[in-house]
Amino acid sequence: MRVNDFVTGEDRECSFLMERSFILNQIYLVKSHFIENPTCMKKLLTLLFAALPFILRSQTEGDLFFRDTVHEIHFQFSQPGYWDSLAANKPQEIYMKCDVTIDGSLYPDAGVRFKGNSSYNNPSVKKPFKIDLEEFVDGQTHDGIKQLSLNNGFKDPTFLREKLMLDFLDAHAIPAPGATFARLYINDELWGLYTVVEDVGKTFLSQRFGNNGGNLFKGDPQGTLTWKGWDQNLYAGDYELKTNEAENDWSSLIALLNALNNTPSAQLPDSLATYLNLENWFSYWAAHNLFANLDSYLGPGHNYYLYQNEDTGLFEFITWDVNEAFGNFKMGLNLQQLKTLPFTYIPQPATQRPLMNRLLQDAAMKQLFANRLCHLLQDFTNEKLDARIDSLAALIRPHVYEDAKKFYSNTQFEQNIGQDLVTPGGPQGPFEIAGLKPFIAARKSSLLTQLAPFGCTATAVLEPKANEIEISPNPASERIFVRTDGQVIASFSLWSVDGKMRQTWEGTNGQRLVELKIDDLPAGIYALLITTGQGRNFIKKIVLAVE
Repeated sequence: MRVNDFVTGEDRECSFLMERSFILNQIYLVKSHFIENPTCMKKLLTLLFAALPFILRSQTEGDLFFRDTVHEIHFQFSQPGYWDSLAANKPQEIYMKCDVTIDGSLYPDAGVRFKGNSSYNNPSVKKPFKIDLEEFVDGQTHDGIKQLSLNNGFKDPTFLREKLMLDFLDAHAIPAPGATFARLYINDELWGLYTVVEDVGKTFLSQRFGNNGGNLFKGDPQGTLTWKGWDQNLYAGDYELKTNEAENDWSSLIALLNALNNTPSAQLPDSLATYLNLENWFSYWAAHNLFANLDSYLGPGHNYYLYQNEDTGLFEFITWDVNEAFGNFKMGLNLQQLKTLPFTYIPQPATQRPLMNRLLQDAAMKQLFANRLCHLLQDFTNEKLDARIDSLAALIRPHVYEDAKKFYSNTQFEQNIGQDLVTPGGPQGPFEIAGLKPFIAARKSSLLTQLAPFGCTATAVLEPKANEIEISPNPASERIFVRTDGQVIASFSLWSVDGKMRQTWEGTNGQRLVELKIDDLPAGIYALLITTGQGRNFIKKIVLAVE
């Protein structure tokens, strides 16, 4: 078994092997018996189409996170002594009025405040900020976004850790905010280069899950998911309800915690799957272990959101605050230990992280987690990421050099891309900062060794690569073209969302480009099923538009 199967009860007849490749291509690999069963095929299509809002989330040229660029943000404060007021307001997270301009668009009377913990509590004047465009002006948004976080590059000479990890998660359909870069000016003075991170709010939820009315909890400061009892007041210090505050109903979260902590081991997988999207959880867990990002549930048990998806009733993990990825949050470990972090890592005592501890005690769940980590590992390579690192470094280099308030020198910016650094580190002694490229090499090597007993190899093919099969145009009308890179295709078929096959085409003998003419079908969302000569089945979403 190579990928996740989480159906239970009567749906076991429709169990299938499926995982996503790069989200922009949306190619799926499924078992043949699933397609042969019409009931199962309908269930599969329902699952695929439910993910459509995630796939089609706003990526227009006006989207702040659409392309790699360095934006420009201006703060204009009119209050005398505004800096002292920002500092005084920090503990209560009180916003100050400020005219904010983003790429030339003015937002008067927006809210601005300081944010952060260690990134704030340092002598530098380059503080991290939170923007709330709607704090004082109802309905004021930028590209539909109400809030933004401006992170200051603390503990990251490269400025790239957060962007690289968040982009990687997005490419693998793991819910996480978008990230970009901006030059920040305060009252016309260049304050430096910042990483701009999308807010996890209702706009985010709509784009990722297709709904936003469910309960959204933030796990902080120690949302370890341990059991404390049925009284929701017992959890108020470790979780914050960010939506539906008036109802203040925590019963679904407490039910999840009860199932996780109090279900007998033999029944745990089935019980937990009625409250938690396990595929989503394994993806979150694998990604944060891969990047050794321990400032998360994997470490103190914080910096994450749990959203109860309205369509499924299941909780979904959402990543937050990854500026210390690539092993920068130590948890008492040295850099070599972080590069070779066990894939089974749990901080002690392990019972305080039940979502990892209990699942690792189940052999089948441990195998599924290993599979998911192996899947992500195929794209966590120097061959695939070094060029991305170089491209982003070239993009921000002139802005890094111009940033007079940054935490590290230009030389350290250049060095830390390709080599480890040791900085003074303050009272606790020298601080080791992993070089991006050597970290990737070391982490991949270590995990391949660890995962070998679970069937993971450097050449494991868990799903088609993004460039194996491509569809264009999409949306389509009268015809589509399928690029197969010379694979032998046994058949093509087009399916509607109700699970009915609408059209079929004969296969190919290895042509690289195949034209498929589409019959007169109503506009809507369809699935193109592609069966290869080797018996692999791929599903690609197709949008049909009427001309």
